[in-house]
Amino acid sequence: MTYPASHRFARISPRKARLVADLIRGLRIDAAMNELEFSKKRAAWYLKAVLKSAVANAEEQEADVSNLVVSESWVDEGPVMKRFHPKDRGRAHPIRKPSSHLHVVLDEKA
Repeated sequence: MTYPASHRFARISPRKARLVADLIRGLRIDAAMNELEFSKKRAAWYLKAVLKSAVANAEEQEADVSNLVVSESWVDEGPVMKRFHPKDRGRAHPIRKPSSHLHVVLDEKA
């Protein structure tokens, strides 16, 4: 049985978040938590919260938490907020503020 969790509209670039999502894929949850705890990447904070939520979902359905493994972790692109910054001589430079949808799926290791 799988136990999913997600964080939608996270204010981080998908490209940056995918680097951290790739780190925890395939790890046991204790190793994944440890990896996220000591990572210097900002996306680790977001993915740690999603991983905790997935563990809570598994506990709610009475799964054996000691045998859980991160079977899937992926990042989808969310909407981009478009802003403009005023520049000299009446010009405007665009600023893109991307967001992400973070997903983690836990599975019981046999």
